[in-house]
Amino acid sequence: MTEKTLPEAITITVATSVDHETAARYYQLYRDTFSELATRAVARQLLHEEEFMEEMDDERVMKYLAWSAEGELIGMSTLTRDLSTVPWISPDYFAHHYPEHTARNAVFYLGFTLVERRRRQAQVFQAMISTIVELLVEERAVCGYDLCAFNDKIVGLGPSIERLLHRNAGLTLTEVDLQTYYSAVFDGTVPPAPPAPAEAP
Repeated sequence: MTEKTLPEAITITVATSVDHETAARYYQLYRDTFSELATRAVARQLLHEEEFMEEMDDERVMKYLAWSAEGELIGMSTLTRDLSTVPWISPDYFAHHYPEHTARNAVFYLGFTLVERRRRQAQVFQAMISTIVELLVEERAVCGYDLCAFNDKIVGLGPSIERLLHRNAGLTLTEVDLQTYYSAVFDGTVPPAPPAPAEAP
């Protein structure tokens, strides 16, 4: 486990697994944080509990943990360079488009970021992302991440993350894909049949 102390007495550590008690507590925070998206986004945004707990125990997924000066865990971000641990993306896409980075094992994916509600104005999110960016800069990496339209356009997380990234590193940020969901609502009617063609004289 690596450790880094930042301003405002926030310490960031990096772990490959999280004990069951902490994982269970953070799953509840995870649900509290993202449950609204169940009715805001068509695609499922939340891991099921068993998926979350499995990820907490998966050593291929790095957990960036934020600690208060009192030693309380107040934030968590996940990052992996094994894209097979992210079931909703295609590792082949990244391998095809970033072959040089793939050859160096320098393609990452940023999962979720959680911050305790009462700490959300305490730069915890920024501290975790800034620490992650240090690794990405060192590796000259590609890092993918995704946002649903609600978080991106309505909440404004997309522009906020972009500003944060640019404050900490030189990079090119590109929207690489978009999946559009449609809804067809049937009203129980059918259009009238077209008139029969006129018979030839």
